[in-house]
Amino acid sequence: MKETVPFDWSRIWLGEEAPVTFLGEVLFRSVLMYLLILLTLRIMGKRGIKQLSLFEFSIILALGSAAGDPMFYEDVPIMHAVAVFAVILSLYVLFNSWTEQSERVETWLEGKATCILEDGEINLSAFKSQKLTYREFFGEMRQYQVEHLGQVRKVYLESTGEISLYFFEESAMKPGLPIFPEVLAQARQEIPVSGWYACKSCGHIKELQPIPKHSCPKCQQELWLEVCRAKRIT
Repeated sequence: MKETVPFDWSRIWLGEEAPVTFLGEVLFRSVLMYLLILLTLRIMGKRGIKQLSLFEFSIILALGSAAGDPMFYEDVPIMHAVAVFAVILSLYVLFNSWTEQSERVETWLEGKATCILEDGEINLSAFKSQKLTYREFFGEMRQYQVEHLGQVRKVYLESTGEISLYFFEESAMKPGLPIFPEVLAQARQEIPVSGWYACKSCGHIKELQPIPKHSCPKCQQELWLEVCRAKRIT
């Protein structure tokens, strides 16, 4: 077994086996892995990186990995990590410049706010595109003291993964889907008595008659709950 010589500056900076030209491969790998990180985070969606933009989070991941390995692996030269840092920072400056010049590039890198609820009903196409679950969504809304969707005029999922809520004035509130977990668990297909009900899937409200099954005209789902009419307490 070869003995490791402490403070061998040639090994520390350039390694023992890789030639100087290997730095070119390091540059190539850095660009490739950084783009792969961005692509992966785009697939993950906004909720996976809450409170950070895609761009910021990818920088943290890339630099964290580049900085960590050279600290304790003797066969990882510091110069290679320096090259990675240089590439990542150069890409950071380049992409920042692009985002200032192109709205399309900015949207791809940073994401954009998406309206996932409007006038007390969920925009299902937008909701599903954001890889958000009902449990997460309703849980976030309950933290804003929301009892039912009829209290809410608009909800935006921001590029950071946070949600922004805009409420109806008290006089404009309407009946809506209740979002307490114990109430949601009581959703059913069969309608026992005539009245106003809300679709569990999208929040669409409709007056229903007591027959075994109703399909929601908006999303075609068949689970319903009696609407809630509670006023919002501020």
